[in-house]
Amino acid sequence: MIGRRRKPAIATATLVVAALALTGCDSISVTSVAEQNFVNELAIPPLAPSTVENGVRTFQLSAQTGETEFAGVDGESETWGYNGALLGPTLRAARGEQVAVEVANQLPEATSVHWHGMHLPAKMDGGPHQMIAPGGTWRPTWTIDQPAATLWYHPHPHGETEEHVYRGLAGLFLLDDDASLAAELPSEYGVDDLPLIVQDKEFDRDGELVLRHDGSEPGMLGDTVMVNGTVGAYREVTTERVRLRLLNGSTARTYTFEMPDRSMTMIASDGGLLDAPVEMDQVRLAPGERAEVVVGFEPGETVRLHSAKTQLGGIAVPFASGGNDEFDVLEFRAADTLMPSPEPAWPQSSDAATDALHEHEASVTRPFVLNTREINGEQMDMSRIDEVVYVGDTEVWEVRSSQPIPHSFHIHDVQFRVLSIDGEAPPPELSGRKDTIYLEPDREYRLLVRFEDYVDPEVPYMYHCHMLLHEDEGMMGQFVVIERGDEAAVRAPEHAGHAAS
Repeated sequence: MIGRRRKPAIATATLVVAALALTGCDSISVTSVAEQNFVNELAIPPLAPSTVENGVRTFQLSAQTGETEFAGVDGESETWGYNGALLGPTLRAARGEQVAVEVANQLPEATSVHWHGMHLPAKMDGGPHQMIAPGGTWRPTWTIDQPAATLWYHPHPHGETEEHVYRGLAGLFLLDDDASLAAELPSEYGVDDLPLIVQDKEFDRDGELVLRHDGSEPGMLGDTVMVNGTVGAYREVTTERVRLRLLNGSTARTYTFEMPDRSMTMIASDGGLLDAPVEMDQVRLAPGERAEVVVGFEPGETVRLHSAKTQLGGIAVPFASGGNDEFDVLEFRAADTLMPSPEPAWPQSSDAATDALHEHEASVTRPFVLNTREINGEQMDMSRIDEVVYVGDTEVWEVRSSQPIPHSFHIHDVQFRVLSIDGEAPPPELSGRKDTIYLEPDREYRLLVRFEDYVDPEVPYMYHCHMLLHEDEGMMGQFVVIERGDEAAVRAPEHAGHAAS
């Protein structure tokens, strides 16, 4: 079981006072990450097998308990995973395919599986209203109808998401389309196209995972960083360029990824390929955010993916929220001879015009203010619908964090476009399709979003902070998508859960 450490309130208060006194110091850290020896080969999540019958591609997932041996940790740790002891396989499907996922819950408690970034019916979303009882199964099915992207799946039980993800329940869901399949990009999964799930953990003296709730913001930051569950990971490089599909799978820590002495070519954000490659020195990712970058290598060199000090915006005590932490994440070892790789390029998808979002089509503007553990002054209530939107409508959501601690914002079902940040155009790395965004305090983020295809007046989608402690403690709301004229049918589900089958 996960160990739990709670500091006395007076100790936490003393820490906060000391932290406030040292605000502005750019060298101190109370959340530092241990140095690693990069001697363990990077684990690559396997591609999940599937079957196709009557036009439906079906995957199978089993949430289960297990034990994992982490490098540098004494003994084995109790962990959770899908189809194994830790994390899960990578699911892959193409636009236009109908997919189904048969999920079995072999855990000792109820859980759910949310398809983060996926456009799909609310009943298939896997949020807190689609719980799977111990011993139960769930079979969501939907048609993939969105651009190629690196998405992911993870649990979403109300009040327990942080713990379920922290124990190890997470995996990638890759989507392909005509543009990605025709692109000049590294594309051999596990060779020059690498999935990288970056997470931080903490262990006790017995080697068990520790999840502390001691008042730290934005939640516990672990002192051991791993990639795909591998501590001190290295990867052999055999091609001139490598595509890194970066997922911040942590529960609270924000990373700023960089490669020494070279830029990274960013090709995609949460929801898919950018309009054009963007040269970046650093890429900041909050929990839940993804980015795809292409990195070049020279024969025979050894270089490391690094997380630099992170600019968290105007938060009160950045060093207490990981802002001053910097550490190596993953080592790359290039072969003496490298296979050639093309310059990153890709065509426009045949669906690009249909997918495009246009601000002039927005008919509604909605404000969302995040503060303490509330959004718009309300904590999450499973029995309350907070927002009602109409299918086919385009809206502007104006989102702001009004307190000086880290927050992020995630919307289920949709990918949005960032129109502006405090009235200014977003930087190039935020110009693509997004479903999660870090909120610097007291800045207004105007998000353009369109609600398409699926209506259900009784089953809601979620919007919430993706700092998972914040989400669990109430920083979440619910919205339904309906047809005009169906307002009287809007109601929250009377109960949340699936019966075991």
